[in-house]
Amino acid sequence: MKRTHTCGELTLKNVQTKVVLEGWVAKNRRMGGIIFLDLRDWEGITQIVVEPKHPQYEMINSIRNEFVIRVEGVVVERKNKNSELKTGEIEISVTTVTILSKAQTTPLIINDVTDALEDVRMKYRYLDLRRPVMQQKIMLRNHLINIIRQFLQEQKFIDIETPILNKSTPEGARDFLVPSRQSLHNFYALPQSPQLFKQLLMLAGFDKYFQIAKCFRDEDLRSDRQPEFTQLDLEMSFVEREDIFVLVEALFKVLMAEVMNVKIKTPFMQMNYDDVIEKYGTDKPDMRYDLQLFDATTIFAQTTFSIFANALQNNLSLKGIFIPHLVTKKQVEELTRIAQQNKAKGLAWVKQENNVWEGSIAKFISDAEKTALLKISNNQTGTFFFVSDEKSVTCQALGAVRVELAKMFALIPPNEYHFLWIVNWPLYEWSDETNRYEAAHHPFTAPTTEYLNNFEQNLATARANAYDLVLNGYEIGGGSIRIHQSEIQQKMFQSLQLSAKEIESKFGWFLNAFNYGVPPHGGIAFGLDRLAMILTNSDSIRDVIAFPKNASGSDPMTEAPSSVDSKQLDELGIKLK
Repeated sequence: MKRTHTCGELTLKNVQTKVVLEGWVAKNRRMGGIIFLDLRDWEGITQIVVEPKHPQYEMINSIRNEFVIRVEGVVVERKNKNSELKTGEIEISVTTVTILSKAQTTPLIINDVTDALEDVRMKYRYLDLRRPVMQQKIMLRNHLINIIRQFLQEQKFIDIETPILNKSTPEGARDFLVPSRQSLHNFYALPQSPQLFKQLLMLAGFDKYFQIAKCFRDEDLRSDRQPEFTQLDLEMSFVEREDIFVLVEALFKVLMAEVMNVKIKTPFMQMNYDDVIEKYGTDKPDMRYDLQLFDATTIFAQTTFSIFANALQNNLSLKGIFIPHLVTKKQVEELTRIAQQNKAKGLAWVKQENNVWEGSIAKFISDAEKTALLKISNNQTGTFFFVSDEKSVTCQALGAVRVELAKMFALIPPNEYHFLWIVNWPLYEWSDETNRYEAAHHPFTAPTTEYLNNFEQNLATARANAYDLVLNGYEIGGGSIRIHQSEIQQKMFQSLQLSAKEIESKFGWFLNAFNYGVPPHGGIAFGLDRLAMILTNSDSIRDVIAFPKNASGSDPMTEAPSSVDSKQLDELGIKLK
């Protein structure tokens, strides 16, 4: 007989009903001779009761955790109810128990809280995924994607798949390459995004496109990054930036209500890139708390502190941040370590309480400087931190200090979601590695109107019609209005110092399409893994991906990547060094 119910749906309404349940044994315990089994499936846990006089008593008593069993019995009301379970008001009085499969002792505890290190969890991922907390995260991700599909199809978007095997155009992160057996010594590249294909779909006349796309980037990993990831890809014709913002904000309003039962305010806040860097030291600030950076150049214009004086003399940046808390020596050491991790040479600090000043630069601060600092702090007791260096280093270091201060002093309110659009990005960024300017986003991003006719002559200052959406300190999406004029696209490639031969070799197939009428268009892409990580309050993106890679890009379960035999390499014309 097949199961009649799951382990998470029976209530008092089902009392005296004959049922069949199937699942994994989460716990087997005896109290006063009575056996209590917790039977678990993906919807919950139901308690099973076996009296000592039951004919299968000895067999049932031998059942161990993670055995898969079938239980036939009758629903009865529990005497001692458990309000923490959906099924906590009932239990099953057993008629028959059948063992469907046995289990060895598991290498990790199958519970919300487990004792296993991450490598063990990854090696036995199928067991880790049995944990209710993990299943809830994967199911939330599923719900998230279902709501997205429903919303976009109601908005008349078309779901179109784009190729996985494609041409390598190494202008961003490293490509994953796939050798071709039928075209020896040639390679496909796995897509870093469907960028060019979705633009071609606009040219083909599909007004609104979306895709839940698998993408691949061969880059260094971290807690919110994987070599293969899933993104929501959107593209629209005949739109301007604000049209995209309106659509995205409506989507997230529905998502947050349906998935998180949270109402959010729209329109979202917008800030210019330059202002965000100046105030928060990062292009993805967490707006759930304030803690803004301030310019300390004027305050210390006459300073006797040699490090600050030398920095100002060399036109370097000097910025500070204030927190209305007194820090300990240990906290200063940790904050200094974080500043140095972010390229700063050090972290100057001073704290003030009842007009008593202490800290690494306290003896150098004049009365006038103290007065200016007290004005910054509104005369509050607290601590100031300073960095003086190149502007990019100063902002990055203090931005990282800001994040750590918020953690140290519990400034982040729980269960709040603050969205922020960042606009007017640089069109180019300088690369020390290649010693030239490169596209800050990608070379298909349109310049803003004021730079449309001269962007190639103003690489250091040109602005892009690009935008990122930030949520709680994470970039969850980015996009732009695209270039739709052939001559502008050619200028963009030339400004990146690509020769005519390189342009034709890498992008000729794409540029050829510009000869046949390209509509103005734009789009955006969202990292669904990262979004699910934020909404489930997970520490790592790996917790919301069923079978992720570890921090070194490997899979301890399958042992991928792995070597292949010489026959496979010979067929591909590949010889290993």
